[in-house]
Amino acid sequence: MSKPAHKASSAARRARRKLARWLAPELEAELKETRRKLKSTRSQLRRARDEAAYDLPDRVEEAIGRARAEHLTYLKPNHLRDLAAIVQELERKQVPGLVIEAGTARGGSAIVMAAAKAPARPMKVYDVFGMIPPPGEQDGADVHRRYAEIAGGGAKGVGGDTYYGYRHDLYGEVTESFARLGVPVDENNVELIQGLFEDTIQLDEPVAFAHLDGDWYESTMTCLTRIAPLLVPGGRIVLDDYNAWSGCRTAVDEYFADRAGFRLRPGAKMHVIRDPA
Repeated sequence: MSKPAHKASSAARRARRKLARWLAPELEAELKETRRKLKSTRSQLRRARDEAAYDLPDRVEEAIGRARAEHLTYLKPNHLRDLAAIVQELERKQVPGLVIEAGTARGGSAIVMAAAKAPARPMKVYDVFGMIPPPGEQDGADVHRRYAEIAGGGAKGVGGDTYYGYRHDLYGEVTESFARLGVPVDENNVELIQGLFEDTIQLDEPVAFAHLDGDWYESTMTCLTRIAPLLVPGGRIVLDDYNAWSGCRTAVDEYFADRAGFRLRPGAKMHVIRDPA
């Protein structure tokens, strides 16, 4: 190659590199925006697909969206839709009995369930509405580590909000949240019951569905011994913490070991179904 041709080739390469450096920030910004739009579109498509799969009423989907947006629940949208769909199926089949939530934190999942049920169906929501009780000897090391974090003031709420156990008037907050999200407790036959499960869960009526979120062994076992025998045929219990905390898992495994009449369905959440009579 002649020297002039070589110099021309080098100049062309320098020009291309200069142009690339000049265009790089603009192209990078455009690529970043394209990726953002693609992620948003995928998220919208997933939401639309999930909503279509569950086919819940608009008021229920609105309750789910607002409960999530306001950090009222730890549950993901599809877990909330599962709870709502169970309640809707009870209404469709006219299965009699209470709807129960034991362990409600900031009330998000209870609000969704209340929005899904018929206003005439009674619902009881049990919680200490304050600091969670300590675990016991039957709970594993994972539970005791978590409680130490909570008791030490290090727990974080959903989205970085104040952890529910540190809030001054959780009972009042949950009551107000029911009303703000369009499901006032007085108008929807919902009773918020404050206290330890061992002191407050005293039932003698049929139960159609119970969502149990008691975390530890003793609270879970108390719920099972007092609620499961009252479950109507075809009724269901969903245990939020079976896959999360050893105490809950131990209580469930012990209670249902060789116990006839119940069918356990493992999954993202453990479901217990009462066999037909």
